[in-house]
Amino acid sequence: MVIMLAQLKDAPIIHDVMLQAFKEYEHATPPSSALNETVESIKEDMERGENAFIAYLGEQPVAMVRFTFSEHSVYFFRLSVIPSKQGHGLAKALLKKLEHQALANGKMISKCKVRMSVPRNIELYRSLGYVITKEEKSENLNGFSLSIATMEKQLTK
Repeated sequence: MVIMLAQLKDAPIIHDVMLQAFKEYEHATPPSSALNETVESIKEDMERGENAFIAYLGEQPVAMVRFTFSEHSVYFFRLSVIPSKQGHGLAKALLKKLEHQALANGKMISKCKVRMSVPRNIELYRSLGYVITKEEKSENLNGFSLSIATMEKQLTK
């Protein structure tokens, strides 16, 4: 597996991997707002400073994670692994790469937000040292109310 920092030209790959991974949430209540994103909206976000890592097996993109840096932390979102490759450690490898990148940029905290209704994602992050620091009701991009957990990990060199 090779993990590459995405370029603007990779927005279609990011979009495709994300849609494959989030398809399982199209009938969730509410459906994931990730399914409404477009290649164009991802490009616009990247032009405003958003980053992404893409994981490849051979030539095939199989996973990705999007992220932004703030003063002291990295915030990641839309962690996506295509369904046929889930359960093979790709998400963990992407997060390890992300955490190394964060530390290299002087960030000491990694953060994400997780739907409380998806316990397997909460357990994945817990297994990697993340803890729930906040629980709240939040509105997603579609205007639906969700129960969200903010999870954080203190990064060490």
